[in-house]
Amino acid sequence: MKFLTGKILISDKLQEVGVKIFQDNGFDVVKNFEITNEQLKKEIGNYDGIVIRSRTKLTAEVLEYAKNLKAIGRAGVGLDNVDREKAAELNIEVLNTPEAPSVSVAELALGLMFTLARHISNADRTMHNGEWNKKQYLGYTLKGKKLGLIGFGNIAKQLAKKAIALEMEVGVYSRFSKGAEAVEEAKNIGCKIYSSIDDLLQESQIVSLHLPATSQTENTINENNIKLMKKEAILINTARGKLIDEKALIKALENKDISGAALDVYREEPLKDMELIKCEGNLILTPHLGAQTIETQVYAATKIAEKMSIYLKNL
Repeated sequence: MKFLTGKILISDKLQEVGVKIFQDNGFDVVKNFEITNEQLKKEIGNYDGIVIRSRTKLTAEVLEYAKNLKAIGRAGVGLDNVDREKAAELNIEVLNTPEAPSVSVAELALGLMFTLARHISNADRTMHNGEWNKKQYLGYTLKGKKLGLIGFGNIAKQLAKKAIALEMEVGVYSRFSKGAEAVEEAKNIGCKIYSSIDDLLQESQIVSLHLPATSQTENTINENNIKLMKKEAILINTARGKLIDEKALIKALENKDISGAALDVYREEPLKDMELIKCEGNLILTPHLGAQTIETQVYAATKIAEKMSIYLKNL
């Protein structure tokens, strides 16, 4: 193995275990968690590798200045903040850790289902206001309910297993997620396979999104197909904000076309859409908490540091 001494920029917060792995492998590590894209243009050419999370946007414009960059490491799953075409053109390897947040995001999605089904958020808020609205918050059990998963990657698989353990019925639409392989795996754990999103939406009482953000998947949930959902249905999005037409969702919630929704991701983050913020009652909003557990953060930092170190040292 050829040893490479190089410089790594960590532009988004990373657990120290990842920093130590880089240092133990001989890399000079610079941490700048507040660096802007304009500053990146001036500095990125000084580095062999850069580690990001979701804040840093490695656009084509920024990468034009990355004359010495050999690897981009995303401590997490989504790569929609990296211009992969430009990276490929410049022969920059793009690495991520799709295995890291699977359990934590699946657990959050499940928690949001419980919160909506049992009115936990609203009940808590009114209790702190001195109210006792027991009769107002008649919920329902998840046992026996039909959960529809759109996409069947690592996170959806974890959620499917947990839902089946709760005796829920799980259906999957997986065109965008490894095709035949995903379908076979879903069948093997007891899921029903749907040939279209529309069919899944019509039959499911709970719908959870598990797709990457691409031109193909944008507005997967839109004004037309949201009308197919049951009146008592709830929608969960812990994947990417662009999967949902947010205006259509607000309209559906206000008209009570669906029972409720829970969002952990948004088209613009931090969230600034006042229509979403003011849509109370049957909409739960969380600030992109999917991977925000101690265990996931440590695992993601460890894996991305290991992957990048191996890649760079083998150049």
